[in-house]
Amino acid sequence: MSLVAETVQERLSGVAVGLLTPFDDALQIEHDKLGENAQTLYGEGIRTFLATANISEYHSLSHEERIAAVKTSVTALPGDACVLAGVGGSVRGARSLIEAYDGVGVDAMMIMPPDHTYLHESGLLEYYRKLDTATETPLVPYVRGIDPSVDYLAALSHIDGVVGIKYAIPDAVKLGAAIEAGSDDIAWVDGLAEPYAVSFWAEGIDGFSAGVSNFRPEVGLALYDALEAGEWRRARALKNACLPYQQFREQTGEDNDISGGSSVAAVKAALELRGLHGGAVRIPCQPLTQSQQQRAKALYDRLDADIERLI
Repeated sequence: MSLVAETVQERLSGVAVGLLTPFDDALQIEHDKLGENAQTLYGEGIRTFLATANISEYHSLSHEERIAAVKTSVTALPGDACVLAGVGGSVRGARSLIEAYDGVGVDAMMIMPPDHTYLHESGLLEYYRKLDTATETPLVPYVRGIDPSVDYLAALSHIDGVVGIKYAIPDAVKLGAAIEAGSDDIAWVDGLAEPYAVSFWAEGIDGFSAGVSNFRPEVGLALYDALEAGEWRRARALKNACLPYQQFREQTGEDNDISGGSSVAAVKAALELRGLHGGAVRIPCQPLTQSQQQRAKALYDRLDADIERLI
């Protein structure tokens, strides 16, 4: 394994924070605010950053905007930060994005969940292998929205360039079986944030992506430290402190039956409450209604009080 791959693996053993994309009222990216958010989170102890991720509104960004947002993130952060950049779409489009990201200097490619309606496990593995041949930069597949076999997950972990898997399936048993069957030489990351960190840790994860830690990183860092130290009571208390806001994110919102309909807007609202930069959302996301904004404020205040009590 290369030194770069080892470094990325080490960084995945911790808390990975998503960098949301601040848009102005005209829905243009505010790059200065994106950079300021990254620098603030770094200053508070975060070292692993997910740029152009799902929570960054990846699918609402153009090819050029993705490259520009990743460049802003890399430029804003010190050299010891680890930046994973979201990659998706067709093989040709993904390879083009990978080439551009390599020119920017990202540390790893986070391969986004495929957005095809019809999928086949063998085809997915071939997709990742083709992307692996396009770069020497490590790959971190993001597994979400499907229910793959343990054999598939194990095979994915054995692809040469894969150094980690972001697992976002609410099935701890399958996770444990996949870790047991998979490569011993990759990092497994809980992609469902703090609510699953305790149960997934028991199955063998090395780190987790942020939920409320996107705007209050101290809670995620404290949770990781508690897990690493085997302080289960404290870990559960920190996880439970995150639950109300995370559950708010998962709700459908108003005039909608699809879960998570207000997820990105809810995190952006919390960033603003924290004094960071959230900004507007692009369609198909929708802004919070007035009643949701009030609910977000109440839940943020509750989280703030819990953090004051626990940390």
